[in-house]
Amino acid sequence: MTTQRRILFLVLCACLFFHSCQDVFGRRPNIVLFNVDDLGWSDLSYQGSLFYESPNVDALSRAGMVFDNAYACAPNCAPSRACLMSGMYTPRHGVYTVGSAQRGRSADRRLIPVVNETVLADSIVTIPEQLKRAGYRTGHFGKWHLGADPRTQGMDVNIAGREWGSPSGGGYHSPFSFPNCKESKSGVYLTDRISEEAVKFIESSGNKPFFLYLAHYSVHTPLQAKQEYVSRYTGKKPDRGHANAKYAAMIQSMDESLGRVIQTLRQQRVYDDTVIIFISDNGGHSGATNNRPLRGSKGMLYEGGIRVPMIVSWPGITTAGSRCATPVIGVDFMPTLLEIAGLKPKGGQVMDGKSIVPLFSNPNVEWPERSIYWHFPAYLEKSGGAGKGVPFRTTPASAVRRGDWKMIHFYEDGRQELYNLRNDLSEREDLFAKRPEIARQMSEDLVGWVKDTGGFIPTVANPDFRERNP
Repeated sequence: MTTQRRILFLVLCACLFFHSCQDVFGRRPNIVLFNVDDLGWSDLSYQGSLFYESPNVDALSRAGMVFDNAYACAPNCAPSRACLMSGMYTPRHGVYTVGSAQRGRSADRRLIPVVNETVLADSIVTIPEQLKRAGYRTGHFGKWHLGADPRTQGMDVNIAGREWGSPSGGGYHSPFSFPNCKESKSGVYLTDRISEEAVKFIESSGNKPFFLYLAHYSVHTPLQAKQEYVSRYTGKKPDRGHANAKYAAMIQSMDESLGRVIQTLRQQRVYDDTVIIFISDNGGHSGATNNRPLRGSKGMLYEGGIRVPMIVSWPGITTAGSRCATPVIGVDFMPTLLEIAGLKPKGGQVMDGKSIVPLFSNPNVEWPERSIYWHFPAYLEKSGGAGKGVPFRTTPASAVRRGDWKMIHFYEDGRQELYNLRNDLSEREDLFAKRPEIARQMSEDLVGWVKDTGGFIPTVANPDFRERNP
């Protein structure tokens, strides 16, 4: 088949796919985007954990498609969410990290990092703003972390969303006070309360298609769980570094939330008309879990910081129990959800991602190889996974993955590390010196992308820096 005929064939298939969806559902499908905070790639029983228990997530993995190479666009919360909501990589919106990029002691920082944006600009068109053009009712429940009110960026309903990155006040246990989510009496658990509000949203949507963004604060610190759930895991045999009973109990509550949402979809007889996407916003926090076999943790550009669990269930489209090995990333959600809704992008805003809808029905569909990127010109102070004597989880760095290859570039000393993820998922063997041609190609790709997107490159020396003793 010639290239021109192949292109025509793919276009025809895409058109038939969209029209078949309309025929099956009779309307635009509902969309549930279930985004968990700080949930590690291996922190679910469908991923092999024998300590954590997640029966509802496991059931979703059997009902839909698991993406084995899914990535967040950043190793921590705010930039990951900004990329997801905008469809753009970090250099385009300027939300590179959480809070200030000058984390840790100034004397330890060799370079002056980026001046970070902490709010996603209202001028940026978000997923809910796009979907509202197709008549979607939009609702946000839980952690927003991109500004004071998600209703300024397309959400019709906001429950508990502010610029906060973790639960304020008393944490997960009432009394608590969040926007439209207040509780004065004791004994109410935040994850449960947010779930109740999400259920009400589904029940009140009637025949109108809805976009439910359920973004729990859980399983982010502080580690606070229901005591009766903690007791269930206390004394349980650890597995692969998974041993934290409070964290396990928080996963159980998160899992129950997903179960309640799915149960409500079935009760409202809209489950078959709904796309469910389950993801995490970044890798697991080393103070709470262990990301084995992945290297590193939240805050790092090693796999443990950016590779995340992802499941898509779309009845009639995704094949039950299927798995997809194609690398996908957070900026893909904007074009994907637009295609699901039958929309074209509004205005001239850049979309860095690619719709992954064709993968839903065929994980082995012909898929052009592409590069995916990370740019993190910021410092994050040490956490448990950083290594002895190291003051930072990460210094300013960028990364690129193309095919099986991944390169990380560190700006303080210009060091580059090269890994083959097919053969070395744990990133133990740096192949930079052994594969110079691959290293050169990857480096040119990464440098060119940072330049093309206008990414901030830290080059100015920090006058406060003091050389660390080896």
